[in-house]
Amino acid sequence: MKTYIVGGAVRDELLGVAVKDRDYVVVGATPEAMVAQGYTPVGKDFPVFLHPKTHAEYALARTERKTAPGYKGFVFHTDASVTLEEDLIRRDLTINAMAQDEDGSIVDPFGGKRDLEQRIFRHVSPAFAEDPVRILRIARFAARFPEFTVAAETNTLMQDMVAAGEVDALVPERVWQELARGLMEVRPSRMFEVLRDCGALQRILPELNVLWGVPQPAQYHPEIDTGVHIMLVIDYAAGIAANLPVRCAALLHDLGKGVTPPDQWPRHHGHEMHSAKLVDAVSKRLKIPNDCRDLALMTAREHGNVGRAFELRANTIVSLLERCDAFRKPQRFIEMLQASECDHRGRTGFADKPFPQNAYLQAALAAAQTVNGGEVAELTRQRYPDQPQRIPEAIHEARVQAVADAISKLKTDLKTEEARPDA
Repeated sequence: MKTYIVGGAVRDELLGVAVKDRDYVVVGATPEAMVAQGYTPVGKDFPVFLHPKTHAEYALARTERKTAPGYKGFVFHTDASVTLEEDLIRRDLTINAMAQDEDGSIVDPFGGKRDLEQRIFRHVSPAFAEDPVRILRIARFAARFPEFTVAAETNTLMQDMVAAGEVDALVPERVWQELARGLMEVRPSRMFEVLRDCGALQRILPELNVLWGVPQPAQYHPEIDTGVHIMLVIDYAAGIAANLPVRCAALLHDLGKGVTPPDQWPRHHGHEMHSAKLVDAVSKRLKIPNDCRDLALMTAREHGNVGRAFELRANTIVSLLERCDAFRKPQRFIEMLQASECDHRGRTGFADKPFPQNAYLQAALAAAQTVNGGEVAELTRQRYPDQPQRIPEAIHEARVQAVADAISKLKTDLKTEEARPDA
């Protein structure tokens, strides 16, 4: 019986990256032998055991056989005769198929160290093609390690997997899980570049894939291409360490530009409405969590209004706040402003340009929040005891007045030029 550290921990240590978790593989053992030594079995699909003291997970070396489409269609085999190399050959990438012996030496039967040095993602064996999740994992790794490239033969294999329909067998929850993890990496755009290159993006998120090649007005979008713009937006969101809902909103906010008739290009009038409908459809299909869905819907619908903030009258601003439920959920409204700022700055040459609309609308919200709704409601009930419908109208008007009183000062204090409309 021998124990090895395997996978990402070995890779990250060689890269000089902080190791968060260590995975262990045990060779030459049986489930009975593990239990006899005090390990607790926890694995469902294959034998995994918790160390009696550290509670770290130890998996028995295993082989696997493809029995059905998708990433769940496998039968696993473990016994004391399975070798370390047999276990490693079933892993996805050479850089993840290394092991560290108990004495610290590296076991590298498939050239993972070489590929680390050359910054290449390369599949270990043809068995890679049996699990479509591996396409998503490579894409996610590309977002984490943006300096790496996918080996040509590996990209060809992924294209073949897409053509064979393997990606279509992925369950929505797993697709979203991998996309969400990739969005939270250092450069999310690399994930989508990898998915586009192999054709997988067209299968899992066609509403996004269609945006490449869709032009936008050059005076507002020097990058012109909508797909390029979206990649700049999500990378900007990553650069400011935005949370997942903001990054999701940044990714999906412009989907409506993909359904604008070409004879209207490069203009996209009314794209916000179409974007919101598509966000709703994508959220249902991928089972996107409510917090991400709700912020993405709001951003898709309202980012144009945020861009035009300085053109809006006090009444329109208050209607925006009410429509966004900003008085009950102010933090979500602030996150929507942050996503809209990512949209503004995610343009070629715009990363360092000011976006005072964010502070302006937050200040407008603060002014409207000074209105005591309870007091206004009571005064309205006293004045119009038989007309309860006047209460929300009165609260709205009081908020409008508070915002109107603040607008002039806000504009002066912010010292900004008029915001241009979102294209």
